[in-house]
Amino acid sequence: QVQLVESGGGLVQAGGSLRLSCAVSGRTLSGYTVAWFRQASGNEREFVAAIRWSNIRTDYADAVKGRFTISRDNTKNTVYLQMNSLTPEDTAAYYCAADVVPFGATKSGPYDYWGQGTQVTVSP
Repeated sequence: QVQLVESGGGLVQAGGSLRLSCAVSGRTLSGYTVAWFRQASGNEREFVAAIRWSNIRTDYADAVKGRFTISRDNTKNTVYLQMNSLTPEDTAAYYCAADVVPFGATKSGPYDYWGQGTQVTVSP
């Protein structure tokens, strides 16, 4: 069983930055992909970024490329999402997910393990 706990959300003005954290526990993550998804009110959950734990390969949604950076700290079993140049369109609940999935999977369905989410609100 894998447990994920997100933190770092909050209210920020447009153009600002936030760093989200996802603390992972319960098992070693070799072979796992850890991803960030987000869900705005009334919208479906959408892929944001992913990192393959073993080789640190990363993938990003087009909407966040060049602004967001996903990384991981192996010593802390934590994945980070550094978000820069935020816009009101980035406002959403952000969720961390993990599972053994094909790299490049951008649908939420294949991920069995999820955190509780952290709210990010970007004001104009």
